[in-house]
Amino acid sequence: MTAGRYPALFQVNTRARLSELARELGRPATLDDVTDAELDGLAADGFDLVWFLGVWQTGQAARRVSRSKPEWLTEYRRVLPDFREADVTGSCFAVRDYRVHQDFGGDAALARLRERLRSRGLRLILDFVPNHVAPDHPWVEQHPEYFVAGTEEKLVAEPQNWGRAGDRILAYGRDPYFDGWPDTFQLNYGSPALQDAMLGELSRIARQCDGVRCDMAMLVLPEIFERTWGVAASPFWPRATAAVRAEVPGFLFLAEVYWDLEWTLQQQGFDYAYDKRLYDRLEHGAARPVREHLLAGLDYQDRLARFLENHDEPRAAATFPPEVHRAAAVVTYFAPGLRFLHQGQREGKRVRIPVHLGRGPAEPVDEAIREFYGRLLACLKDPAFRDGRWQLLEARPAWPGNDSSDAFVAFSWTGPGSLRRLVAVNYAGHRSQCFLELPWGDLAGRAWRLADRMGPDIYDRSGDDLAVHGLYLDMPAWGHHVFAMEPASVPSPLPRSRTFPPCSGAARAQA
Repeated sequence: MTAGRYPALFQVNTRARLSELARELGRPATLDDVTDAELDGLAADGFDLVWFLGVWQTGQAARRVSRSKPEWLTEYRRVLPDFREADVTGSCFAVRDYRVHQDFGGDAALARLRERLRSRGLRLILDFVPNHVAPDHPWVEQHPEYFVAGTEEKLVAEPQNWGRAGDRILAYGRDPYFDGWPDTFQLNYGSPALQDAMLGELSRIARQCDGVRCDMAMLVLPEIFERTWGVAASPFWPRATAAVRAEVPGFLFLAEVYWDLEWTLQQQGFDYAYDKRLYDRLEHGAARPVREHLLAGLDYQDRLARFLENHDEPRAAATFPPEVHRAAAVVTYFAPGLRFLHQGQREGKRVRIPVHLGRGPAEPVDEAIREFYGRLLACLKDPAFRDGRWQLLEARPAWPGNDSSDAFVAFSWTGPGSLRRLVAVNYAGHRSQCFLELPWGDLAGRAWRLADRMGPDIYDRSGDDLAVHGLYLDMPAWGHHVFAMEPASVPSPLPRSRTFPPCSGAARAQA
């Protein structure tokens, strides 16, 4: 399938997936063992991009750190009741070499996987970790000037942020709000030579895939780097994104970014930036902050990556009760931007796998969640949601004194051609009513049929009434509709009574 204006990305935890395949095969698995049927399924589900997390070579130094921290070991045992030391593979973000891990089949296996993806219209996304490298990365010995160096005094004062590398003291990689990551060393973006070297690594990666997800991309912004380390640095991303695209036109850059720096990174060449703010507001459970976030211009929203979970966040099924999970997913994935789903999300998995582990626990499939995501993904293949025009809609009170209209998050999609779609969610724990103002000026004089693409409900409504009053909605707590709206073959005019008889289904839409 050709990617539309609003593509979909699926994240694979490479280690965990290969561990599952190894159990099935009774032998170690490589990227060659990812089956054609699995890739066919991703293409059939409408995905355009597949991010294989953590394919790069890691080393023993980071693995030893991962095995030594008591608090991390406690977490591993919580995740894996049958935990063994061999399960600790070290963080996939402690990269020793930007070559494919030897256990995964090396660069040749990745090349074969990429070709299989391409033949199905799927683009391969890999990691780029700009901020730090593993303690046994060759540069630690060969190019100590590439790293943020410290002193014995700093090591004594802040042992959580500094470590020894032979006879040198180097900073651990970190962000300014937390202690350092002791399985990494911090790269020094104040060094032009380091920036050149990282651009070389990025150029090499770009020859092996179709895009990169850049870990904690905001950490190397000059203002953030100087605030964290007291070192002036020149901008890296505008130069890097332009240079790579000059070599590989159309190469995709996805930024993991926080702290309201999404727009900054979009302006520095990123195609998409994480939308953690939408996730946080959905988790909070109130509709108005969600709507306020969706008021931003489409020049910004079109380039946000919308998600309900990823390898860093808790599982959606563990964070949201089932009915809230479904409502939040409808808001997230029918909004504009990159639709980002994570391995295990569709099956309702509840345990987040730490990036230090090579496998996850066996978990039962939540059939209700799987069925829901099957319908959602089928809907998202609709050209209206891939290439249409999105608009946030206003919900007005259904009658004086009824303020439950504030609970609605609703939007329309128009085109290509004559396609019209309505998405409405009652994002609240109570029943709510409203009149929804529709954006189309040609409703009057005909009847309209609204068919819920996420459920069985079908409603016929008078266009005259819709044009004057809007669409009346009476929806249960956390109810949702995804309506396809088309001219109806029913007698017109329809009754325009302002009394609203009960309707069945997950929600109500009445004239």
